[in-house]
Amino acid sequence: MFFLIKISSLFDKINEFVGKNISWFIILMVIVQLAIVMSRYIYGIGFLKLQELLIYLHGSLFTLAAGYTLLKDEHVRVDLIYREASQKYKSLINIIGSLVFLIPFCLLTFSTSLPYVRRSWKILEGSPETSGLNAVFILKTVLIIFPILLLLQSFSIIIRSSVSLIRKEND
Repeated sequence: MFFLIKISSLFDKINEFVGKNISWFIILMVIVQLAIVMSRYIYGIGFLKLQELLIYLHGSLFTLAAGYTLLKDEHVRVDLIYREASQKYKSLINIIGSLVFLIPFCLLTFSTSLPYVRRSWKILEGSPETSGLNAVFILKTVLIIFPILLLLQSFSIIIRSSVSLIRKEND
């Protein structure tokens, strides 16, 4: 059981690291948005690369932070019953929810995104706009990192919830 807790802790640390570092994208987004607005309304110039960079940062932030959000239990949930439930009930719901919904979602997302991302890397896909960023393949890579991070966190949830259930039954 100690080994499983260590694995769970490792998965948590990975998502903690990614979440804390990806949060810096928020500051970058503010700076880029400020530059876009100032250049457009003060100087009358538009920069398509900056606009696309803002989209890349925004998309990357929300997809890569999903595992961190799940780690911190800050995801959207209908809390009518769960909030006031016992720890045993919460553990059961977390295990069932992860096995029935989250893991299949992650596997489906990964398996359908992988060929799409692979094809994008093969041609080093760039922006459809002439003066846009030539790094669409990097943005699309987030589509396979996202389910991996969520999958790791779902395994951590299952491990922690199972340990919690075992400890409650032994008490």
